[in-house]
Amino acid sequence: MNWSNNGAISDEAAMPAEAQAPDAAQAPANTLFLGDSGELPLDTRRALVQLLAGPSLDGRRHPKLWPILVRDEVVIRRRLAELFLELVIDRDVQVAFTRQADTGDLEVPLLLRRAQLTFIDSILLLHLRQRLTQADSQGDRAVVSTDEITEFLSLYERAANTDRAGFVKRVHGSLGKIKNHSILQKIRARED
Repeated sequence: MNWSNNGAISDEAAMPAEAQAPDAAQAPANTLFLGDSGELPLDTRRALVQLLAGPSLDGRRHPKLWPILVRDEVVIRRRLAELFLELVIDRDVQVAFTRQADTGDLEVPLLLRRAQLTFIDSILLLHLRQRLTQADSQGDRAVVSTDEITEFLSLYERAANTDRAGFVKRVHGSLGKIKNHSILQKIRARED
């Protein structure tokens, strides 16, 4: 307890530091909004949020965030570990993502969402991965059309299937799911 000049106990001194009125001189340098108690700079926070929002932080799609991730990798890994997450970085293709940390027998809450994949979804993802690998090996961008994907996936249509329209509808549903997870992006000025 502190005594004031007149001998009385100061109420402010008896309160914990967190409860006292904030002093502008004591505000952290990285305060971005009222009530902000964060320690990370704005650009590092943005990289961290992109990783959490997912599905990835890509150097091509996020050219401003990639160097920040590389620069602040240690602190970002530390923050993710506090949430039972692991940072995975592929520097060669400039892609990073998070996954649940392997905690063994320790029961921890799961933060990352999981999406159930149908057979068509799985085949589509494998096809897209193959196309991406081929394009990367040739130094090109991977570009596929809806018609090309539908034609490829028709190899997996049941031979006895008489509902072609239903199959095409399932293919378009899979494409929509993949687009919603930001794995596949539409090229501007293209309809297919």
